[in-house]
Amino acid sequence: MKAVLDSSGAYAARKKKNKFLHNIKRDAWLYALLLLPFAYILIFRYAPIYGVIMAFQDYNIFEGIKGSEWVGLEVFRFIFQQDSFYRALQNTLLLNVLDLVAGFPAPILLAILLHEVRLARFKKITQTVLYLPHFLSWVIIGGMVYLMLSNTGMVNTFLSSLGLEKIEFLSQRTPWLITYITVGVWQNIGWGTIIYLAAMTGINKELYEAAEMDGCTRLRKMWHITLPGIKATINILLILQIGRMVSIGFDRPFVMGNSLVSEYSDVISTFVYRVGISSGDFSQATAVGLFQSVVGLILLVAANYIAKKLGEDGIW
Repeated sequence: MKAVLDSSGAYAARKKKNKFLHNIKRDAWLYALLLLPFAYILIFRYAPIYGVIMAFQDYNIFEGIKGSEWVGLEVFRFIFQQDSFYRALQNTLLLNVLDLVAGFPAPILLAILLHEVRLARFKKITQTVLYLPHFLSWVIIGGMVYLMLSNTGMVNTFLSSLGLEKIEFLSQRTPWLITYITVGVWQNIGWGTIIYLAAMTGINKELYEAAEMDGCTRLRKMWHITLPGIKATINILLILQIGRMVSIGFDRPFVMGNSLVSEYSDVISTFVYRVGISSGDFSQATAVGLFQSVVGLILLVAANYIAKKLGEDGIW
């Protein structure tokens, strides 16, 4: 009996192996196409992880990682004693929270409105116009903002011509924060709608037809059909954005910030640039980056756990 079981197990294993080899041979070109993205991930995502060691060293660019002195957690202690680091962390959290509150619902609302548009030509033109800002670099956008909202810009020149006081859009805290968030929403709102519009295509059309036969208005169909239909997508994107709460891009705060609002525009990415590139302290820059990654991972896992506990779909 044991011999029969062993032979049957060996046969199943051999059959499975042959099937695997058959699939590889059949789809050889498809697997070959995966080599380039795999190589990209290995070279630019996993290989640099080795450099995290610099966060625990007194890194010397001439000695390299292998020759630099090991100092343990001294770099982290030094960072956590700096007021400028806590200011950068506070500003990062503030700007990300404001982006979450103002920027996260905006693409959802825009996608729902575009989904309800019946004129196909008008819908395509509108989508194209809304997507265009995403392809502009922040250097260009920063120049546009300066030309329009500086003290000598178009908006303040127009206000002065009407006898009104100028608004310090780029030199005072509250106007600068409003400008920063508004420009960010404008730049990202069109691109963000792509995901939600794609999710809406998977909603069963018969649900809309049944709702229309029952006399539902467009608002009710949006609330009871469209929103529930994209709820899983909303949950996943919200969890991912929460996981990025301590991370922030470099271009936007660096370009839109200036010396008059540096107390509010100095974020972790500009802090890393200042201490890592300008000052040449690569150990500090690496330590801050590692701190961001660890805290981001904790927030991501916590957000996913809470979503699961509330009965919603998570990432895993």
